[in-house]
Amino acid sequence: MRKPPYPIELKPYGRALLALARRREEILCLSGDLTRQTEIDLFRAELPGRFVHAGMAEANMMGLAGALAREGHLPFVHTFGVFATRRPYDQIANAIAYPNLPVRIIGFMPGVSTPGGPSHQAIDDVALMRALPNMTVLDVADAVEVAQVAEAIVDLPGPVYVRLKRGEVPVVFDDDHVLDTTRAAVLAEGSDLALIAGGMMLAAVLGAAQALGDAGVSVSVVNVPVIKPLDTATILGAVAGAKGVVTAENHSVIGGLGSAVAEAIAEAGLGRPLRRVGILDTFAEGSLTAPYLFDKYGLSTQHVIDAAWSALARPGPAPRAPVTEAETGEYSPV
Repeated sequence: MRKPPYPIELKPYGRALLALARRREEILCLSGDLTRQTEIDLFRAELPGRFVHAGMAEANMMGLAGALAREGHLPFVHTFGVFATRRPYDQIANAIAYPNLPVRIIGFMPGVSTPGGPSHQAIDDVALMRALPNMTVLDVADAVEVAQVAEAIVDLPGPVYVRLKRGEVPVVFDDDHVLDTTRAAVLAEGSDLALIAGGMMLAAVLGAAQALGDAGVSVSVVNVPVIKPLDTATILGAVAGAKGVVTAENHSVIGGLGSAVAEAIAEAGLGRPLRRVGILDTFAEGSLTAPYLFDKYGLSTQHVIDAAWSALARPGPAPRAPVTEAETGEYSPV
């Protein structure tokens, strides 16, 4: 595991999808008029005969993807997360999820990773896609997992939804890390607190775990790349050995990772204080920068620490989050 500030990579997904498509001729690449913005300009340049520009018509694109899958193709569909879920939801349900077709829907700019305001911020995409029968839902954490995700999902049964950070993607894991679509990853084991992270929040959770550990709190850290189907066995194992639980996600606290973990804990009959770090029941605003939004809407490292202190009912002020300055070409959690 690397230490912050993290190095960054550009277009790890775009390069990986192209490499996979060179070996798998059944893969087709669909764009919803956001080709360069979703890294698939690389695919278009090298494999134009297998590239489909569907235009700014996401509902039609999903219907087209379903039809192509029926004919034996493996369509990878690309647009921003909010346009990949909220706008064409009925078409995904009826043309892809209901017939259980192998369409891979790739939604970029999850949560408040974009400063573009509520029209572009996918804060409910996990909740929407979790609710669809047959749908697998992934939220990967860093450039190492992003580079592996196309290969990891290509042969999964049925439809898959993946949320990906766009632009400069931090490298958190070491190069030998393997994205596992069957299990959550236990990155640290402790006896006081279970920190359960999804997607972009892993970096903040690792920073929180460091500060809490320095304050004498024994912390487990679990990274959850697959939210549905949830690896309840690994999560419940971490929860059972802890006195409190904190989930952290770049998504609404309603219907996402926090809700999935709460459901698992309740159904297992484990009574543990639970705090969910995420976007509260609100739309976010636009901003000049995404880091400002992470702090304003409760997704900072300090928010994770404060939630942990509350879950454990520790006296006195919570420890302060570590501050790591990032230079050009580096990423540090908020």
